[in-house]
Amino acid sequence: MSSTFRALAVRNYRLWVSGALVSNVGTWMQRVAQDWLVLTVLTDHSGTAVGITTGLQFLPILFLGPYAGLMADRHSKRRMLLVTQTAMGLCALVLGLLVVTGAAQLWHVYAIALALGIGSAFDAPARQAFVSEVVGQEDVPNAVALNAASFNLARLAGPGLAGLLIAWLGTGPAFLVNAASFAAVILSLWRMRTAELFPSVRAKRGKHQVVEGLQYVRGRPDLMLIFVLVGLMGTFGMNFQITNALMATSVFGKGSGEYGLLGSVMAVGTLAAALLAARRKGPRMPYLVGGVIAFGIFAIVSCLMPGYWFYMVSLVPVGLAMLTALNSANTSIQLSVEPHFRGRVLALYMAVMQGGTPFGAPLIGWIGTEFGARWAVAVCGIIPLLAGLCALVLLSRRSGVALRTRVRSLSQRRLAARSSSRG
Repeated sequence: MSSTFRALAVRNYRLWVSGALVSNVGTWMQRVAQDWLVLTVLTDHSGTAVGITTGLQFLPILFLGPYAGLMADRHSKRRMLLVTQTAMGLCALVLGLLVVTGAAQLWHVYAIALALGIGSAFDAPARQAFVSEVVGQEDVPNAVALNAASFNLARLAGPGLAGLLIAWLGTGPAFLVNAASFAAVILSLWRMRTAELFPSVRAKRGKHQVVEGLQYVRGRPDLMLIFVLVGLMGTFGMNFQITNALMATSVFGKGSGEYGLLGSVMAVGTLAAALLAARRKGPRMPYLVGGVIAFGIFAIVSCLMPGYWFYMVSLVPVGLAMLTALNSANTSIQLSVEPHFRGRVLALYMAVMQGGTPFGAPLIGWIGTEFGARWAVAVCGIIPLLAGLCALVLLSRRSGVALRTRVRSLSQRRLAARSSSRG
């Protein structure tokens, strides 16, 4: 099997990634339908309301993430996933029924977004850490990259399908399709051969274990740099559900189909980045920093595009840069963190990446409403660009210090050797 797809040789991983692909298509359909429902049905094109909805969906991970990570370290990740996936499927079902029956109100969407966020807060660390238990350690980088490829393949199909479904039948059926798609993940988890898993050592019960996870991260400068870069990208940069909706409607005067197409086209870039990452043997910090810088540059370029089709094409390199950075960050954590801390560290990673959305999404939505969609897109690029450039300067200085230290040490050894030979 090609090195790009080597993790697929593992039966359990094939089950996992195929179930996740189906579920992710439904998830992307719901994201598009939810934003469209709020933007065009429940409000009069309020970017702020879309931002609040997105913020509520990511708020729980900020507060529950560290505890959820501890639960993932203590308990069976497979069993946790069965519970969380069932709960999130029920949330999608309730929202779909409310919309189909015409009973949906804005506060319903807010409440269900918050409930989905609670489920996701416990699901995310277990799901991320579970990858290391499905395949052997040598295949973790490839499995992480293929997970991203599956997610972005779904992103390629989901928004477009949602746009078509919304145009034909409205937003309600998209939520019902997502509810049904959770069955694919649940079935894949049930069909796995538990004897062929690679379970990590579970953390024993004790006091201050959440604090231990925080201290572990604080003592790792490499993890701190990853968290800062990913946090700023997640908070300010990755608000495409808002910016694309505003650009499609208020700038280019397009409908739901064209809005969904923007998400699908962006997935071309993220899918390409995931497949390229699957060929790499291991993570490198330059990919993370370079990806953040490139993301900022391409996002700023996209806000200047004169027409819908130019804007759509400009999203391809934006997606490629974004996924390059995120995949490098995720793989670095999976491989460098001790197994009994992995759930807690990944939970903190997800909290940092998504936990800033409750603050960033309403802000970006407000900027788009008050100053225009193009300014919102520009801000999404400027902040990550500045962060990436600062990280580049920091790493360059550290590399310079390390190089000077090695040269000085080598010179001292040579002088000592010469003195010894003369004596």
